[in-house]
Amino acid sequence: MQSFLDLDRTFGGQPAALGALLARIDTARGQQRLFEDQLPELLRQLSEHARIASITASNAIEGVVVDSQRAEQIAAGSRFRNRNEKEFGGYRDAVDLLMGLDAYEPLRVPYVLHLHRLLFHHAGGRGGYLKSEDNLIVSFETGRRQVVFTPPPAQQTEFFLTELLDRYDAAKLAQRAHPLILLSALILDFLAIHPVADGNGRLARLLTTYELLSLGYDVARYVSLEQRIYESKNTYYASLYDSQRNWHEGVHTIWPWTTYLAQLVADSYDDFERRVAAAGTSTGSKQDRVRDHILNRAPSSFRKRDVERALPGISPATVRLVLNELRDAGRIAVEGSGPGARWQRAS
Repeated sequence: MQSFLDLDRTFGGQPAALGALLARIDTARGQQRLFEDQLPELLRQLSEHARIASITASNAIEGVVVDSQRAEQIAAGSRFRNRNEKEFGGYRDAVDLLMGLDAYEPLRVPYVLHLHRLLFHHAGGRGGYLKSEDNLIVSFETGRRQVVFTPPPAQQTEFFLTELLDRYDAAKLAQRAHPLILLSALILDFLAIHPVADGNGRLARLLTTYELLSLGYDVARYVSLEQRIYESKNTYYASLYDSQRNWHEGVHTIWPWTTYLAQLVADSYDDFERRVAAAGTSTGSKQDRVRDHILNRAPSSFRKRDVERALPGISPATVRLVLNELRDAGRIAVEGSGPGARWQRAS
């Protein structure tokens, strides 16, 4: 809750570039509403693709890995084979709950714990309870265990979390800062409190989605923010740690983390608009659409899954077929193999 103790100090000194970024996001939010009226079928396809990508990526950030084929099967309701798949299923249930809401109430501790309970419902973990023992945030980046942040002790958790949610709601109602700035401070403090024994990162990402949807930033339905976090996780952790420094004393700065989150949302809107534009201007067969995207719209270097994300409704098999055809024709080349392989357009 430290970010909400002195609002003038926390939200003063906003970087100028951040204001421009937030204005860009709000413009994109207005355009998003036009697309929702005009292209409902395309947005349904985008939403299903984002759903699977979000479930997969948010678990992968925490080391819970499920391959892409099984991910689609589990997302569709397939039975679980192991604990990883059970945890995948828990995040699936939580995401589906958020996407199906018709109304969004102010966040309260019981609802946060309800989401946590869903995360571990299938895996048999202790979901739905605040931590009962002190925990630490550690890193193994140097090859050995290093404590990077010490959250408040367990006996203070309920007080800290309740105060955080109440103060966030009051600041939002009073419009003390741009909604995305307030949201960034909420998530920063939530992760600093680290209120549960396991699943804090996944829970924070669910709360981010909940609040984005409640604020009308529906890009969270159509583009996987979790996938973007996974792809930039080094920056994610670095900005978070930079903003949590001196958090206990209340003299930390939220701006590294806030800028990261705002850039994430802005990039997601850019991605969303590119996909809508590609669907609206492409003609011909599905193979023609893939070919046109690879040769004329995609970055010069890309991955297979980037093409799949940009062209919802086109199967991975069709994308693979066109990639191989263009490779054999000398139009593109590939480096590496498997999901991480990168494709490059020929000069």
